[in-house]
Amino acid sequence: MRRTITRLGPWQPHAEGLNQIILLLLLDNLPFSTVIRTQIRMQLLHFSLFGDFNNYLAFILSRAKDVPVEIRKVAGLLLKNGLMAVYNLIEPEHQQYIKLQLLYGLGEANQHIRSTCGTTISNVIQQGGILGWPELFHTLLHFLNSGDPNRNGGAMDALSKISENTPELLDSDDAWSGQRPINIFLLELFEFFHSPHANLRKLSLRFVNKYIISMPSGLYTSKNKYLDGLFLLANEPDAAVRKLVCTALLQLVEFHPSVLEPRLKDVIECMLQLNKDNNDVVALEACGFWSKYWDAQIPSENLREYLPRLTLVIDAKEDESIPDRYQDLKPQLPCSDEDDDTCTICNLRKCSASALDVLSNVFGAKILLTFMPIIEANLSATGDEAWRDKEAAVLALGVIARGCNNGLYPRLSEIVASLIPLLDHKFTLIRSTSCWTLSQFSKYIVQDSGNKKGYEQFDIVLTALLQRISDTNKLVQGAACSALAILEEEAAEKLAPRLKEILQHLMHPLGEYQKRNLRIICDAIGTLVDAVGEELDQPVYVEILIPPLLQKWQNFSIFDKDLLTLLECFTSIVQALGSIEFSEFTEHLFSRCITIIEAQQRLAKAHPFSDKDFITCSLDFLSGLTGCFDSGIESLVLQSNLRDMLLKCCRDGAPDVRQSAFGLLGDLARVCPIYLHPRVPEFLYLAVKQLKIPKLEKTISVANNACWAIGELAVQVPQEISPFVTTVISCLIPILHQSEGVEKSMVENSAITLGRLAFVCPELVSPHMEKCMQPWCISLSTTRDGIEKEDAFKGLCAMVKANPSVAQSSLVYVCKAIASWKKIWSTELNTEVCKVMHDYQQMLTNEAWDKFMSDLDPLVKANIAKYLV
Repeated sequence: MRRTITRLGPWQPHAEGLNQIILLLLLDNLPFSTVIRTQIRMQLLHFSLFGDFNNYLAFILSRAKDVPVEIRKVAGLLLKNGLMAVYNLIEPEHQQYIKLQLLYGLGEANQHIRSTCGTTISNVIQQGGILGWPELFHTLLHFLNSGDPNRNGGAMDALSKISENTPELLDSDDAWSGQRPINIFLLELFEFFHSPHANLRKLSLRFVNKYIISMPSGLYTSKNKYLDGLFLLANEPDAAVRKLVCTALLQLVEFHPSVLEPRLKDVIECMLQLNKDNNDVVALEACGFWSKYWDAQIPSENLREYLPRLTLVIDAKEDESIPDRYQDLKPQLPCSDEDDDTCTICNLRKCSASALDVLSNVFGAKILLTFMPIIEANLSATGDEAWRDKEAAVLALGVIARGCNNGLYPRLSEIVASLIPLLDHKFTLIRSTSCWTLSQFSKYIVQDSGNKKGYEQFDIVLTALLQRISDTNKLVQGAACSALAILEEEAAEKLAPRLKEILQHLMHPLGEYQKRNLRIICDAIGTLVDAVGEELDQPVYVEILIPPLLQKWQNFSIFDKDLLTLLECFTSIVQALGSIEFSEFTEHLFSRCITIIEAQQRLAKAHPFSDKDFITCSLDFLSGLTGCFDSGIESLVLQSNLRDMLLKCCRDGAPDVRQSAFGLLGDLARVCPIYLHPRVPEFLYLAVKQLKIPKLEKTISVANNACWAIGELAVQVPQEISPFVTTVISCLIPILHQSEGVEKSMVENSAITLGRLAFVCPELVSPHMEKCMQPWCISLSTTRDGIEKEDAFKGLCAMVKANPSVAQSSLVYVCKAIASWKKIWSTELNTEVCKVMHDYQQMLTNEAWDKFMSDLDPLVKANIAKYLV
């Protein structure tokens, strides 16, 4: 291949150079050794230094029809990448040659060549702009009108690539002689909806759909033509085209519902048809239309006449797609990733269920006239061949439970009676779905349990679910545990009479449960603990509950993820068992958590992206343990190296770790402050650092716990806090001033911590009161009563004494804060508040005080009266 030279006439490739490049491309495509392939590519690199190398590639791509398509595609890829790097450095006559070859290639019979040319054209536009290729749009329009299917497809492909890489170009006034190209091209593309060539119908629809959201004027003014085309293509034999029709209508109803409203009847008919499509992928896409319909707030009355048909269509899609080999699929839970067909079926069921849920919430009991006869017929069906219909009916009944509660509640006993036998059905999917559906009626089952008949029904449901926990099938086990957790949450203290039996059923299969089901049963245990509260705080229950959990715990290594599930469960338990004597059980858990944190911190040195959940869960458990066993925990803490590990977590941990670490720091400061010496200044420095992060909202939970820990340290080790007071206040004041944009708990903790600092270091806090007295009082007025609020008010009283002039200017806010107390239980604080109010009264003249009181909100005035006696 020779270097390019000045020549007369258009550029033409030299046969020798052309053959050399083709040979290298052929060789590069063969399975040679790495050494040989490197040599080949070095030769190609050498040729790329010649000024007309890209011309040769363009020729091979578009004109070398005797060369294998794969080699031409490789030439196209090299051309595309080369132009991205050097297009604007290429001589203008070479640029023009390359453009001509690319346009020629758009009419190539091979679709892959057309696609490669379209991609490269798009890249040229990215590099040189449309002003550098002014004839492009005219040529593409000519190709669309040519009657040549290859040129038609090539033009659409190029337009599609341009719309992806430079979407603003086609919708710009400057792109084509003052016209918006997209408006011109859309009119042409609508015509291809009627093309005899299936591929062109698909390409044209796919392109037009790209502009639904932006809705250029050309699409809006031709909306009826577009909709007519969609209704026509809904009958397309190609499922991919029917799916594109669904996508178009879903986007229109979501982003431009007004476009559909004049043609709503046609749209609904079309979607009902697509909902029944034999292709599950199409049906799945169509199913999503109804939820978006409701979200668009189109009047529901428009659907009333279609309600019977719509209900039937959705119910059918919950049922018809479940072949025997999929009968272990759990509804509304993720499918396994072993089979794409399985996932499509599961997602179709979920999407159908979601649509039915929305339908029931919009129309309520009105759908029951159509729906209940179908459900009743399918529930009463007998024979193994009817199991799909039966399961679909059970699932649908659970889906509509919430939306149709007014119509279903009178039939509750009938519904429960029909579901209970199905918990023993031979098909596992029917058993698992029946568990889920029963859980959807939990609220009403518990609600009815106040009378004898209702309690018997509640008892039957509880017993049946407890039995399914030991089912031989893992799917049913998980469904039963999930259903039980929902029932527990609703029943709460009503479970107390059967607490022993429930615990025994939950603990019995614990040793066999693994992974996902272990998480579900631990959730059921945790929910039970939260539901019954202090009822669990008895030795007989602890003996049933703790040993199996501890045995399971000891079976796992400290790197097993299942350990985290048990740790979260133990955290709930220790918080409920606050009065149980500190035991060997809690001592063992404490030591194991310390070991986990140590091991994970060592692992993090070698693997920076190690799993932080182990440390986070361990810290949360230790925090719960510290809060429950104030005195018992102290000896363990003093004997451990928890302090240094905690410091490292506060300093080096990820946000989740730091959040938990500062929470534990606050607990330790309250229970065992002496243990934190001599590292208190380091802890305070790190805690204050969390409040100084510029974008606080991104780590708000970390800052929240750090703020709370600072307040606890201020109370417990006041001598250590002085050097940090000014910095902390400078961080807290902006939070109090911007309270509307910050989490309520963060604002509340800031107000409490400010009060604690004010109480222990009044002389350091007082100079700042002018900047924050009013927002501070506003925050305190919305803070719940408790010891922490008492601490904050001690600081407020100290500030009123130290800075009476500022306090007087904020008198209304101080009164509102004081009025927020339901009752101040601390006699000492009550006395201080009374003194503050009397001091205010003394500061003003009688006339000024009377005027102030008369202007005060009547409720505030009534609530502070007791402090003026």
